[in-house]
Amino acid sequence: MKRCLAAILIFGLWDGGAAAAGRQDAPQPPSIEFGDLYRAVELGHIYPDQKTFADAIPRQPPAAILAKYGSQKDRPGFSLKAFVKMHFALPAQNASTAMRPARESVGPYIDRMWTALERRPDKRQAISSLLPLGHPYIVPGGRFREIYYWDSYFTMLGLEQDGRHALARDMLQNIASLIRRHGHMPNGNRSYYLSRSQPPFFASMVELIARRDGDKVYRTYLPELQAEYDYWMEGAGTLGAGTAHRHVVRLRDGTLLNRYWDDRDVPRDESYSEDVETARRSRGPAAEVYRNLRAGSETGWDFSSRWLIDPSRLSTIRTTAIAPVDLNSLMMHLEQVLAKAYAQGGDTVRARLYQTKARVRGAAIRRLMWDGKAGLFTDYLWQTQRQGSAYSLATVYPLYFGAATEEQARTVAETLRDRFLKPGGLETTLVVTGQQWDGPNGWAPLEYLAIEGLKKYRQSGLATEIATRWIEENVRSFNATGMLVEKYDVQKLPARGKTGGGKGGEYPLQTGFGWTNGVLATLMAEYPQASPTRRQREKTR
Repeated sequence: MKRCLAAILIFGLWDGGAAAAGRQDAPQPPSIEFGDLYRAVELGHIYPDQKTFADAIPRQPPAAILAKYGSQKDRPGFSLKAFVKMHFALPAQNASTAMRPARESVGPYIDRMWTALERRPDKRQAISSLLPLGHPYIVPGGRFREIYYWDSYFTMLGLEQDGRHALARDMLQNIASLIRRHGHMPNGNRSYYLSRSQPPFFASMVELIARRDGDKVYRTYLPELQAEYDYWMEGAGTLGAGTAHRHVVRLRDGTLLNRYWDDRDVPRDESYSEDVETARRSRGPAAEVYRNLRAGSETGWDFSSRWLIDPSRLSTIRTTAIAPVDLNSLMMHLEQVLAKAYAQGGDTVRARLYQTKARVRGAAIRRLMWDGKAGLFTDYLWQTQRQGSAYSLATVYPLYFGAATEEQARTVAETLRDRFLKPGGLETTLVVTGQQWDGPNGWAPLEYLAIEGLKKYRQSGLATEIATRWIEENVRSFNATGMLVEKYDVQKLPARGKTGGGKGGEYPLQTGFGWTNGVLATLMAEYPQASPTRRQREKTR
């Protein structure tokens, strides 16, 4: 009886109306705007990277281009490549990072890259997949010419560290503006990303800016925090036991959790031909494969064995069947920040409501997602009511956001040291599948969350060891190549003249790189003793 009353208290007052408030009519992605032409270009592999055409800017309205295409495509000698070149302007490439001044060290490189990767406020273009932003912003680098949701938090950490607070605040304002315009923060500021989001780090961004600007920041961004929550919880109020709606699942016992989702079930614009091929290899309906691929992109871990029935086959992806431990930790934190924001505004009723929501969700994470035998947190398969068997660095999220018990944190630390720690840092999963969010790869955001999460639970020795190894991996790679990259192979330190870059994925290794720069700048300031040069001196004493 007490559980039922708690459910009524916590979830019965939920109001999804704010999720739609202020939402603009969504612009259509290029795959819809250009229909058969888009499909022909992407399946014809006119460009090596499918994202190129998704980001191209039409020289005329879509209807005019489509009319010309329809009248010309069947003519003898018609060249699709020439047609596209005539009617579309290709997107500008990000500044090259391959060259550096002589003897430039990694610190000045990161500082220089903030300038190279900065974009000024966008000029509105009538026909473009880009969703314009009104403030300056940092892009990740390489093929990524726009901001990405969870990338931005780790980039902002570096901006704060390097004394660029105004630009970090601009990043927050841009994301808030997208939430106001579209009801949520998209995967990135492109029309083809609007049908999904990414790991919801907006609350963490608000906290970061509030450290400098004060608690008024919580009140300023309360409408966007609430809209963010309403987007992820839409449909929760009427959801029956054992069912799901968009991002929300209700277990048979009434427990409410979140999952990743995408509102569309067609190939992704930016990976069109890859998705078609993956669906062709699947034994299930193509629409289900597309939906799960898209939901997999919303996770930020695109892709990983976490989401696969068969780790060796992407076509077995089942993202929507999983309630991820990282997403639910983020949602717990969002509830905590909402409670603080309402308390700052004097609304004690809603403050208590969200405090209770956060406590209930934290308890659910500890009850459903803790695998005592494996010694870590894992995802929950909500349809079959059992824990997943894919072990990953997502286990650090309950530590970073304070959901773990002291005993659980100590056990996670032991598991990380015994099973995940490699010469270059922590590997993302314990299996090597060819997917980029699996071993042997390490990623800056996960290294940072692990380090900071361990410190919160007084596991500072392991935190220092991870930070030291990650910094050495990054700096050795930089010294050999003059650049930082998006991911690293942490199973071995970079060989002379090699990037040490990670393996796998749908596209070549990207340089730049926003969140790598941000995390490295932050960790080098926090762990100055981890300098490879200093460590080498100590070894020779």
